[in-house]
Amino acid sequence: MANRLKMAKIDAILALHRRNWSIRRIAKELGIHRDTVARHIHEHAQNPNQAGAPLGADVSADQTTPPPDDERPAPNQARAPLGADERAKSLLQSSLCEPFRQVILDKLDAGLTAQRIYQDLVNDHGFAGKYHSVRRFVQRLGQSQPLPFRRMECAPGEEAQVDFGTGIPITSGDGKRRQTHVFRIVLSHSRKGYSEVVYRQTTEEFIRCLENAFWHFGGVPRTLVLDNLKAGVEKADWYDPDLNPKLRSFAEHYGLALLPTRPRTPRHKGKIESGVGYVKKNALKGHAFASLEEENQHLLDWESQVADLRIHGTMRRQVRQVFVDVEHLALQSLPAQRFPLFHEGQRMVNRDGHIEVARAYYSAPPEYLGRRVWVRWDGRVVRIFNQRFEQIAIHVQREAGQFSTQEKHIADEKISGVERGAAYLLSRVRLIGLHASRWSESMLAQRGIEGVRVLQGVLALAERYHVDQIERACEIAHAHGAYRLRTLRQLIGRDVPKQQEFAFMDEHPLIRPLSEYQQFVHNAFQKGASS
Repeated sequence: MANRLKMAKIDAILALHRRNWSIRRIAKELGIHRDTVARHIHEHAQNPNQAGAPLGADVSADQTTPPPDDERPAPNQARAPLGADERAKSLLQSSLCEPFRQVILDKLDAGLTAQRIYQDLVNDHGFAGKYHSVRRFVQRLGQSQPLPFRRMECAPGEEAQVDFGTGIPITSGDGKRRQTHVFRIVLSHSRKGYSEVVYRQTTEEFIRCLENAFWHFGGVPRTLVLDNLKAGVEKADWYDPDLNPKLRSFAEHYGLALLPTRPRTPRHKGKIESGVGYVKKNALKGHAFASLEEENQHLLDWESQVADLRIHGTMRRQVRQVFVDVEHLALQSLPAQRFPLFHEGQRMVNRDGHIEVARAYYSAPPEYLGRRVWVRWDGRVVRIFNQRFEQIAIHVQREAGQFSTQEKHIADEKISGVERGAAYLLSRVRLIGLHASRWSESMLAQRGIEGVRVLQGVLALAERYHVDQIERACEIAHAHGAYRLRTLRQLIGRDVPKQQEFAFMDEHPLIRPLSEYQQFVHNAFQKGASS
């Protein structure tokens, strides 16, 4: 026997069918099979009095009674599109939750969620629909409004907000117009501001404007809230943004914390959003300027004569008075020097272990070969950093075409013995033995600079022959005063015994006394004289 639906669900099927819902849509809404929906619609068509209207449904006579034939739409005739309000009203009236509208509204006012409302409707009112019906009904009622914004007020010296806007174009004497950008920074507590106009929104211009503002204020706030502009933020991320390295160094120089806003959320810096509009409408609108300097001077005068003297609508106090009495004293002190300007960029460490900066070349540690590094140069020094911005090398900046190579940046395997010098080679030879050291020192003293390569040859012999063989050859060669590497090779190959030293004998039967030799020589000279 087939399962029978409850009367409430059958009434729901028929009510939705009278509202021209399709069988597929009714089945999806009520969570039953399409064939079941079609069967009950067919049975009702055969016996219209079998089931009544849905419980609690507001069904008027014109909804239950079929319209006259002349008012019915043709089978293929498209219905006129409903407006937004009519479409929303139609959806609300066709929902199974409509009979419980007031109950749902009361529970929403009590702060209950859609899930909790659904549970109460099922348990307390015998609701036959699905949770998704309740959730959609709640959304259509417009009760899922966002919470009110929370106004955040800052302590003195705690925060500043910054942004760019569109400035007044500069019209030069020849009639050419050039677009400008207006920089605006506002101290969040006192609303004290500073404005400056620039041609480009580069990192260098952004830093220069910030620095001018800090020196104009006579102090530095502890945090800076900025938009995700390209001059300051390389990759926007609410939790861990990638800040421009130069801007990060600027913040370290001034003891400043940078807080980018959430992307596409201008309310996070509402004070500066209204501040930029205030500058554009009050300070710049309706004016014309022939130079950047003229427009910036106008902004400085406007800040002191208009913006600083206004009574702020929120504080109900004069901006200048709050700044002088409260916030100026709370700002951090300015550093002894301004932020040093420098150029910056990424470079690839070439195969020769150098990077190119302004057509000159500078060495980097060998472990960074083929990797990207950051470089900063200011006309005096060149600093090389890794990707974590840890300094790995520093050079004095050279002229174009010149090389700056530090010895510690050359791999040991790439430094020849000749480059290291004779002292280094002799220290290596001494490790072979005493005779090798004596031979090498004498050889170097006799042959001079030519002997440096000979020392390399001695070290090469140590890689092929045993130390005892080299020591024996050096001892023999040193005894004979032979200081050619070829001699050592021959001695090692032949394994020639060393030269023996014999002591001369003073007396022997075969040796005549020295006086006889003297007499022999004397007689020989006399005989030659008489003849």
